[in-house]
Amino acid sequence: MSSRDRSGAVDATRTYEVRTYGCQMNVHDSERLSGLLEGAGYVRAPEGSDGDADVVVFNTCAVRENADNKLYGNLGRLAPRKTQRPGMQIAVGGCLAQKDRDTIVKRAPWVDVVFGTHNIGKLPVLLERARVQEEAQVEIAESLEAFPSTLPTRRESAYAAWVSISVGCNNTCTFCIVPALRGKEKDRRPGDILAEIEALVAEGVSEITLLGQNVNAYGSDIGDREAFSKLLRACGGIEGLERVRFTSPHPRDFTDDVIAAMAETPNVMPQLHMPLQSGSDAVLRAMRRSYRQERFLGIIEKVRAAIPHAAISTDIIVGFPGETEEDFEQTLHTVREARFANAFTFQYSKRPGTPAATMDGQIPKEVVQARYERLVALQEEISWDENKKQVGRTLEVMVAEGEGRKDGATRRLSGRAPDNRLVHFTQPDEDVRPGDVVTVEITYAAPHHLLAEGPVSSVRRTRAGDAWQKRNEAPAPTAAGVMLGLPSVGVPAPLPAASAPACGAV
Repeated sequence: MSSRDRSGAVDATRTYEVRTYGCQMNVHDSERLSGLLEGAGYVRAPEGSDGDADVVVFNTCAVRENADNKLYGNLGRLAPRKTQRPGMQIAVGGCLAQKDRDTIVKRAPWVDVVFGTHNIGKLPVLLERARVQEEAQVEIAESLEAFPSTLPTRRESAYAAWVSISVGCNNTCTFCIVPALRGKEKDRRPGDILAEIEALVAEGVSEITLLGQNVNAYGSDIGDREAFSKLLRACGGIEGLERVRFTSPHPRDFTDDVIAAMAETPNVMPQLHMPLQSGSDAVLRAMRRSYRQERFLGIIEKVRAAIPHAAISTDIIVGFPGETEEDFEQTLHTVREARFANAFTFQYSKRPGTPAATMDGQIPKEVVQARYERLVALQEEISWDENKKQVGRTLEVMVAEGEGRKDGATRRLSGRAPDNRLVHFTQPDEDVRPGDVVTVEITYAAPHHLLAEGPVSSVRRTRAGDAWQKRNEAPAPTAAGVMLGLPSVGVPAPLPAASAPACGAV
């Protein structure tokens, strides 16, 4: 535990832990929460501390039906630990906090801070206020106070980074509660996005993922229907930026200019995650998805014509209310036609507060389970077939950190191909760091990964690898102390200047 001296400062051993649930936006937010806490003087708890930190933050998700049960179960396990550790604080943020508000403190009165999706920048202030006033602080903003990307950050990776280009969503899908919790879409200015990317590249980042709830709708808030394709092309002009990805787009907004930008911009990777949700027009209509099977397959066909080696992945929900066997067969048909590299498949679960939760025709669990197993079996077969087509290809693989759980035993390393397929490869004799790039020949394919069992053809040491090495050789950070006064929250220190000239305005 930390101690407080007579000047009111907390010593540098005060630690924090952030537990993240849900989507990539939550992962992005958690990096900002960590950055805010470290800027306020906290030190990250060691891996595996499991609730032994002085401050434990839950960044929650409200997508699943049992999300609240999972949260309260975890909070319950921390309650006795908190009574044994005077000064320990617990904070709950994210979508479930935005949704449940005062309910969290009523059900778990030992929680110190509740904050929402729109005001993550207030966390250090709320923690200090809760400590000084000795009562729970609940503050939920109704509109966005600051884009997550403008806040201080502690990125998990030295070589890859998320860049938020928009928040919120203007769609009204009946199974989704995100628009109610994240609000209407709000776009960042293109110049701000590109400035952030240039600054990240100057720090050694070589791969960025553009992030938004409906990423390719970017521009609707600023009145430019081609803003997203222009942004992709502008990323192509940033020297040192090797890989650009984006997630998640919506078929409604996936226009030909975006396909052309992907095909014609060398550092935009040949990878596309395009949520299908269902292959049945009737179910798509009930979901309020503004496309139909023919439109979806037409997009896939155009992408493959423009980018022949593109790997396309998707999301699919099985057992949506009212889904018949014929509807489900239409989903299987679409999967066969689209030939996804992989699919994230979900059994429908009620999201409290969504229209679908009260719809007639809820499907029995055993029927949903049986359909789910049939879909998974089909997709596994397709994924394996598509991966077999990679055998014999020579690929550039960006070395990753922590991707191969068996790498130590097999003397392999792991990384991602340009199309984001996971590749395990033989460890070369020379030193290879995460962020470096190796050239390998694929010799074997499994449904969920590729193997390159022969020797590595070449190793290219990169600035991203240098950044990873510098981070891991640096001494552990120490904090200057958290003062009794409220920490300042606002514009972070200026980002480092980019090494390349600024791109043209989008």
